[in-house]
Amino acid sequence: MTTTYEVRAIDPAVLKQLREQDDAGFTRVPVTDPQGGAPLRCCLRHSGAGEQIVLVSYAPLRRWAVETGAEPGPYDECGPVFVHAEECGGPTSGLGYPAELHGARRVLRAYSAQGHIFGGRLIEIPKEEAGEVNDALRDVFADPAVTLVHVRAVEFGCFMVEVRRR
Repeated sequence: MTTTYEVRAIDPAVLKQLREQDDAGFTRVPVTDPQGGAPLRCCLRHSGAGEQIVLVSYAPLRRWAVETGAEPGPYDECGPVFVHAEECGGPTSGLGYPAELHGARRVLRAYSAQGHIFGGRLIEIPKEEAGEVNDALRDVFADPAVTLVHVRAVEFGCFMVEVRRR
């Protein structure tokens, strides 16, 4: 059996809402990124020097639950993500795993259809071998009870990208 999944940037309609009022209920102030390098969840790349960005609070599981009718309960989390201050057009290289945002250590946090954490997997894959993350994702999705995976940075726990079963 081949398991297929889809890597997703934050939806443009959600981004519009987050720029107006984030998931913590605040309107955040855009800034000019002086050096670049912020991991942008709107287009799945790093910011460039001089780009206008904003750090917003985002609740990815809550947003997914609204879409699907799931009840994540205490697994609902809200955390910081960088996005462009204005609409950017989204990812330019398709919606595969965003190697540019990959760091050496990531956690693949799996969720059930009910929105409960169903397991996790620590991966330690160098950035230059980021393509191997696809193998790890296929392994996680091999369990039919896994509906959704959040890729998170280990050091800060930040949400990086959502991966959904197709």
